[in-house]
Amino acid sequence: MMTTTSTIPFDIERIRADFPILDQEINGRKLVYFDNAATTQKPIPVIEALMNYYRGYNANIHRGIHTLAEKATADFEASRRAVRDFLNAPSAEEIIFTSGTTMSINLVAQTYGRHFLKEGDEIIISGLEHHSNIVPWQMLAGEKGLTIRAIPVLENGELDLYTFEGMLSERTKIVAVNHASNSLGTVNPVKEIIAKAHAAGAVVLIDGAQASSHLDIDVQDLDADFYALSAHKIYGPTGLGVLYGKRALLEAMPPYMGGGEMIKEVTFEKTTYNDLPYKFEAGTPNIADVVALKAAIDYITKIGKPNIAAYEHQLLQYATEQIGQMDGIRLIGQAKEKISVLSFVLEGVHHQDIGIILDQQGIAVRTGHHCTQPVMDRFCILGTTRASFAMYNTMEEIDKLVAGLQRVKKLMA
Repeated sequence: MMTTTSTIPFDIERIRADFPILDQEINGRKLVYFDNAATTQKPIPVIEALMNYYRGYNANIHRGIHTLAEKATADFEASRRAVRDFLNAPSAEEIIFTSGTTMSINLVAQTYGRHFLKEGDEIIISGLEHHSNIVPWQMLAGEKGLTIRAIPVLENGELDLYTFEGMLSERTKIVAVNHASNSLGTVNPVKEIIAKAHAAGAVVLIDGAQASSHLDIDVQDLDADFYALSAHKIYGPTGLGVLYGKRALLEAMPPYMGGGEMIKEVTFEKTTYNDLPYKFEAGTPNIADVVALKAAIDYITKIGKPNIAAYEHQLLQYATEQIGQMDGIRLIGQAKEKISVLSFVLEGVHHQDIGIILDQQGIAVRTGHHCTQPVMDRFCILGTTRASFAMYNTMEEIDKLVAGLQRVKKLMA
C-alpha cells in the first residue's frame, strides 16, 4: 500500500519520542494507539511536571506561607493563566478547575440551572451529545419540571440547524451542545448556534471535550457563556477539567459544593462565599495535575494548533480513503467538517469482535456506543468501531489498521 508523505512542518518521529508509552509491544506487535478520543497519551514534560511536584514541592495551596506552599500556589495559578490564554478567556478568574467535563456540566446544571430555571422552561441539547451532556439535564428536568428537546441529526452526521431554529422560543433557557462529536467527529457550527440561542434569550454551554485538542478555541469570539473541557483529552492528566464561564453568570450562581477555600468567613449563623474562581473550588484541589496541565498546554502551543490540526486532517483523509473503500465497511458520520475521528461498522461482524482481533495485533481502537447511545439509535446500530487519531499517529499505522481489518474479515468470513 502506498503511504502519503506528510508535508506538515514538524518532526513526527521527534514528537513520537516524547510519548514513551508508544515505545512498547502489545501481544508481540508495536503498539498502534487509535483510542485518542477516549484519552490522549502524555508527553514527557507532563510526566516530569507531575514527578517534580511530588518530589520537590508537594504542599497545599493558597493558605500556606512557607516556601513549598508558595511555590505550589504559584505554579497552580500559572496553570490557570495558561488555560485562560488557551481559551482566550477575558480573565483567569473565569477559569474554574473541576474533575473533568462531566463535573463542569453538572456544576452548571446544578447551580445555574437549579437557581434560574423554573417549571415549563426548556433545555435544548443535540442528538450528538455524550451522555455527560444529556443525563445532568435530565436530572435537573425531573426535579424542576423542565422539558428537554434534542436537535435532530442528519444522515451525514451533521445537526439539522433549520429545525433547531424552529425549536427556539421564549421558553428556551439553556442550549447545551458539543463543539465536536466524540463518536462521529462532526464539528458543530457552535458560533452560529450560540448566536441564534442568544437571540432567543438562552444561555449556552459548549462541551469542548473533543474539540479542545484539535481546534483553536476562542471563547470570546464564540461568545460562549460556558465552555467545558477535560485535561486528559489535551495530553494532560486524568481527573482534571476546566469550566470557563462569563464572570456575570458565575457571580450570579450559587456555589456547587461547600467547604474550605470557597469561603471568606464562616460563623454558625452565616457563611460569606469567596470571590471567583475560588467560590467553585471547595476543598484541596487536584494540585499536581493542575500544575502538569500547564506543561501539556505549553507542549501543544510549542508545536502549534494549526500544525497539529493540519497533520491530523491528513491522517483522517488518508484513513477515510483507505478504510472507506473496503468491501463491507460502512462509515458512520461523514460531515463536511470533522476532527480526526473515524467510526465504521463491518457488515456481519460485531464491533466487539473487531476490537478484540485488532488488539491481538497491537492495535488499540474503541468499540461500542461511545457513551452516545442516541447517536447509535439514530443510525439503527448497536455501536461502531472508532479509530481516533492524534498528532503522534502516522500513515504507516493506518496501513496497519487496514491490514488488521482485512485479517478480521478473513477470520470472520
